[in-house]
Amino acid sequence: MPATVKKIVLWRAEVDNKPGALANIIEPPAKAGADLQIVMGYRHAGPEGKATIEVYPIKGKKLMAAAQVAGLSAATIPALLVEGDNKPGLGYAIAQAVAGAGVNFAFFVAHVIGGRYSAVAGFESEDDATKAVPLIKRALAPKRR
Repeated sequence: MPATVKKIVLWRAEVDNKPGALANIIEPPAKAGADLQIVMGYRHAGPEGKATIEVYPIKGKKLMAAAQVAGLSAATIPALLVEGDNKPGLGYAIAQAVAGAGVNFAFFVAHVIGGRYSAVAGFESEDDATKAVPLIKRALAPKRR
């Protein structure tokens, strides 16, 4: 199956880093019927005790309202969702293609389940995300012999 690269909107909240924070944030969207494909949570560096939680997708009035009740809002960091069949070297191919064009990642998270991979890439600007789409598609295209 060919790779897909699409722009997405992550919804994010900054929370106190303590037990239950993740569950509390994703509870309202879950109860509203959200089928979250991405859930990321990470602690901030330093002694502040803060964390960020990001989720996708949040679409439609009902889910948007539930997300807002939870303290989530649409993130301003442009992001791409990249999915496809896994093979060795894909992460490197993406990183090399983007770097070669002078584009910097704000973040990059990838994983493989079975024979499929999924990655979320964040960028410093909308222009960088737009520029990265064809770069990533070319990097992941089957090589012709």
